[in-house]
Amino acid sequence: MLAVTTIAVWHRADLRTADNAALAAAAADADRVAPVFVFDPRYYREDGLACDARLRFMHECLADLRRQYEAIGSELALLHGDPREQFRAVLDGSVDALYVNRHPSSRHGRAVAEAVRSWFETTAFADDGIRYVDRRHRDGTVAVDTRDGWREQCEAHFEADPQPRPDSLGANPVDSETTVADIEDDYGVSPAKRRVPEGGTMAGNARLSRFLEDIREYPGSISPPAAAEEHSSRLSTYLAFGALSPRQVYQRLQADAPACRGRELLVSRLFWNRHYHQKLADWPGWTTRSVNPVFRDLFRDSHDPELAAAWREGRTGFPLVDAAMRALVQTGYINFRMRAMVASFYVYVLKQHWTAGADFMYAHLIDADAAINYTQWQSQCNLTGVHPVRVYDPAKQVRENDPDGAFVREYVPELAALPDEHLPRPEKTPVHVQRECGVDIGTDYPRPVVDYEHEAERARERYSDLADRAREAIREDSRTWRRASLSRRRRDSVGEDSDDGGQARLDDF
Repeated sequence: MLAVTTIAVWHRADLRTADNAALAAAAADADRVAPVFVFDPRYYREDGLACDARLRFMHECLADLRRQYEAIGSELALLHGDPREQFRAVLDGSVDALYVNRHPSSRHGRAVAEAVRSWFETTAFADDGIRYVDRRHRDGTVAVDTRDGWREQCEAHFEADPQPRPDSLGANPVDSETTVADIEDDYGVSPAKRRVPEGGTMAGNARLSRFLEDIREYPGSISPPAAAEEHSSRLSTYLAFGALSPRQVYQRLQADAPACRGRELLVSRLFWNRHYHQKLADWPGWTTRSVNPVFRDLFRDSHDPELAAAWREGRTGFPLVDAAMRALVQTGYINFRMRAMVASFYVYVLKQHWTAGADFMYAHLIDADAAINYTQWQSQCNLTGVHPVRVYDPAKQVRENDPDGAFVREYVPELAALPDEHLPRPEKTPVHVQRECGVDIGTDYPRPVVDYEHEAERARERYSDLADRAREAIREDSRTWRRASLSRRRRDSVGEDSDDGGQARLDDF
């Protein structure tokens, strides 16, 4: 009599049954498949940097995933504890092997994943458009260049047939030891954010379908924050948890979206999504250390708790900065332009060391993705040494992206009565206008906590003083170059300004 083979499938950032390489392989290789998700207590603590609304979204994805398994005759086993201990116990029991999809990560998640992948019973799959390299320097930087031919291999991944969803599976041989409801009760998960999308593959597909109906309008809703809240794709959260795969979205775009600028832009963003994940796979230090060593301690000695608190709480006296920060805290979402503006403001204007700001944003974002959040913070604040020093002017951003004040008035209601022309710089509103509107700047709304023009110029001077050293670090150390370069730009072109904000074109990948 032949032995029965049992393979466990560990769901991490792949909360779906379709286009799931580990699950498809297990269904083909095993007599019995045991899909498992482990609630790791580390992510429910304050230092786990996960707001309750993001945890609730994940729980909704898990409920949807359980329904997907029930539809094919199985069940998702839910365990609780350190995944290393949980899977060691599973493998020491009735399970013969463990299949898992690779996913770029850092900090605790990377340590756990690497430990589990090191076991002889574990097989890891890398069907996500990312090149995973094991040859590394001591600081974790890959020892080979992953960029050569990268765009072509990523495009080939997008174009390839998705991994098939199993038609049927038998009963799960691993029993659940907890429920989503128990986890929420034990950890007091009680979301307070509003306008949070519903989690799960079904909800993600429905959102994608709605977006495709209006995709021609997408280009006009990218930068204005009020329009972005209503009309951007908002697919990033589903991609972050793997309720949808980038390949699934790409192929829906090719099949169902009309040829238009909106489709081109979203396809480009899917490539950027993969590229940022490639950078985290190449160097996990993105989340904790400045890419360019010259900037490792920049503004560390100028930390001001009051300025940092004003930024977090949306009371800096710069209306669009404050509106964006309040929106982040209240809804868990702000669009890319606002993320870039508040990040650069925190570092360039307030002179605060970047890590606390990046962690705060990551903790509040529903779509938090370490590969995107931290690479963007470092890029926007030029901690790489290859980007221009671009200090967003908050007043100019109001005039260009919120000219009617819709976004500012929603999130900074104390300024709602001010005429549009005074919203960019409310501190300059004439006293008689303040009196007529019933708004007292300095009492109802704070005056600017710093002089923007002065601090922006100081930042440019500080970076200019460090520019030669930063370029030298890149040109003389291949590790720094591999970490810093986001495209195939030459080493001798680093630090040059351009009209595209230092961002590579799609053809540059």
